[in-house]
Amino acid sequence: MLESSDSKTIQNKLSFIKGTDIPLPSLVEISNSGLCNRKCSFCPRSNPDYPDVHEFISNELHYKLCSQLSECGFEGVYVYAGFNEPLLHKKIYDHIREARKFLPKARIEIITNGDVLNITRIKKLMESGLTTLSISVYDGPDDAKKLQEMCESVNLREDQFIVRHRYLPPEENFGINLTNRGGMMENAGVKIKTLKKSLCQTCFYPSYDFFVDYNGDVLMCSHDWAKKNILGNLTKQNFLDIWTSEKAMRSRKNLYEAKRNFAPCNVCDAKGDQIGSKHIEAWKNIEQA
Repeated sequence: MLESSDSKTIQNKLSFIKGTDIPLPSLVEISNSGLCNRKCSFCPRSNPDYPDVHEFISNELHYKLCSQLSECGFEGVYVYAGFNEPLLHKKIYDHIREARKFLPKARIEIITNGDVLNITRIKKLMESGLTTLSISVYDGPDDAKKLQEMCESVNLREDQFIVRHRYLPPEENFGINLTNRGGMMENAGVKIKTLKKSLCQTCFYPSYDFFVDYNGDVLMCSHDWAKKNILGNLTKQNFLDIWTSEKAMRSRKNLYEAKRNFAPCNVCDAKGDQIGSKHIEAWKNIEQA
């Protein structure tokens, strides 16, 4: 989940593929494995049927993503997050170093539950080239204080880390932006109904977000926990071909016209128009050209 600082970066970081008027994504998300060590009640993983898949993004796929983004001039937010716990991948430090090498001007971030963090690992993450360490704390204020002090003890600046309080009570939505995760919360710990009728509401996620799953699948949206709308696969296709594919373009157009009558958008309750308006205008300009 994005914080306000990420949102401002994405909204203001509209850039274009070199030599074209095609907008680049301002956010690239990597779900680097099929694993998480938690089953939070407000997450689809708390559904007993949600699978844990012991697979990780390959070095070859990560290299391909970084190198192709570099060729296109990507300078946005590059974040390890998604449907998993990114620090479970043993190659995470190597991958951050690779991302920093190829994307020197990008903001490289990890969103983690912090369970495996210690002082040595925090230092190693930052030395590898991480820009921002975002820690979602689920176990209470004592744990939040411990992680805050841990980051301060290695002299991280305020802009290099954030401790996010995700243990708040249900009436405060646990401190998160609570949605039905594309219709995947009916059997979760916190039950949120799947919409019976699609919203007539614009959504900008596909205009600025490029989401890569560990197996190379590129999802239209980070709320698509059921993985219903796969735009392509990066192991078989190139970044630019997927980003500008007919399926991607059609999804963007439908959503900026408030047409959510296709999966998973037809059952999703997420507000998707908070950021990305500049990107939508750029995509409209291409359509009208």
